[in-house]
Amino acid sequence: MDFFKYANKILPQRGRLLLSEPYLADPNFERTTVLLTEHNDAGTVGFILNKPSDSRVGEIMEDLKGLDSRIFIGGPVEQDTLHYIHRIATLYDAIEIQPGLFWGGNFDQLISMVDTHQVLITDIKFFLGYSGWSPGQLDEELKIESWIVSDLTSEQLVFETDPEQMWKQAMRDLGGRFTIYSNYPADPRMN
Repeated sequence: MDFFKYANKILPQRGRLLLSEPYLADPNFERTTVLLTEHNDAGTVGFILNKPSDSRVGEIMEDLKGLDSRIFIGGPVEQDTLHYIHRIATLYDAIEIQPGLFWGGNFDQLISMVDTHQVLITDIKFFLGYSGWSPGQLDEELKIESWIVSDLTSEQLVFETDPEQMWKQAMRDLGGRFTIYSNYPADPRMN
């Protein structure tokens, strides 16, 4: 199938989404929505937005023990590291992914802001690990049609969409034939 005529017109870059093709065999990325936070000559970094773990942030981080929000599996790389995407424009050293959407920043300040209720926990999404590609690796995966690149990232999709529906919603947002792909069964034998 020619899934990627549309996708090949949109290049990967910071702030865009990678949507796994409907039958990607890699269990780390099956039906995932990955937010790209970096894409350059040194490689690519992103976070899986729709793969929640069974753990809560407060169980993982002593400094955030009061937080009961879910923590997500950001990817298979360095799953012993904590990362965060947020909507806090005033957080020092945060990297703007796109207007209103940020990656990382001063952790001590974040803890203070959470403790003093200056931010809503719904404005932060925490991840264990990340998704990473070495230089040229993602380009090769795009050539073999493993991913669809979307420039339809929104704060609503990142923070407010049910993780179980996110991949389907992101596909539907692309419109056209991608709406049909969003309804493909996870197991092609069930079609």
